[in-house]
Amino acid sequence: MTPPAIPEIECEQEHAVLAVPDVLAAATFYATTLGFKVAFTWGDPPSYAGVNIGNVQIFLQRGEASPKGCEVYFVVGNADELYAFHRANGVEILVEPGDRDYGLRDYRVRDLNGYNISFGHHLFNAGPGIEIERVDVPVRLEKRLAALLRDLAEHKRMTIDSCLEEMLLHTNEGVGPHTKGQLRFIQQLKKKHGIDYDSHGSYRFVEKAKPR
Repeated sequence: MTPPAIPEIECEQEHAVLAVPDVLAAATFYATTLGFKVAFTWGDPPSYAGVNIGNVQIFLQRGEASPKGCEVYFVVGNADELYAFHRANGVEILVEPGDRDYGLRDYRVRDLNGYNISFGHHLFNAGPGIEIERVDVPVRLEKRLAALLRDLAEHKRMTIDSCLEEMLLHTNEGVGPHTKGQLRFIQQLKKKHGIDYDSHGSYRFVEKAKPR
């Protein structure tokens, strides 16, 4: 008998479930110490709870904690900012923040019941440098928009030029106001001008040495 074909599976959510002896205490720890938000508790006293970080939710279920061999990993926007919050709250840090070969900067903590929890953010500057040559382009921006751009670039620790390059590269990949026809034309322009890097390429731009 021919085995059935693997179906196209759609899945937009996943929930880790951690067994904890005291659901309320664990939920409170995640909320007040780790910075999560309590989405719900069920039962009185609670035997089940959900805690959120961003759009990700994990469940806490009453039971015997079994942290051995278990780790939960969260990809966040800014791991260093969250690390500073955790350190100030006295969270037990198992691994200090560091840039990893797998393209994330992360660190690991231990929660109230001994579970290892990791937090990291993507390193978009990972990879070899991309040699480029910059040219001057006259740009005029509305005053308030220019002020926003300066603040955004400062927040991201980028130059205004680099910030604009990043935004343009993302726009060229469809994250912007272009119609489908315009996006097809942009793909043609990328081929015409030899743009073979993706929307994160600007993180790896390296100025081409000028001939003497």
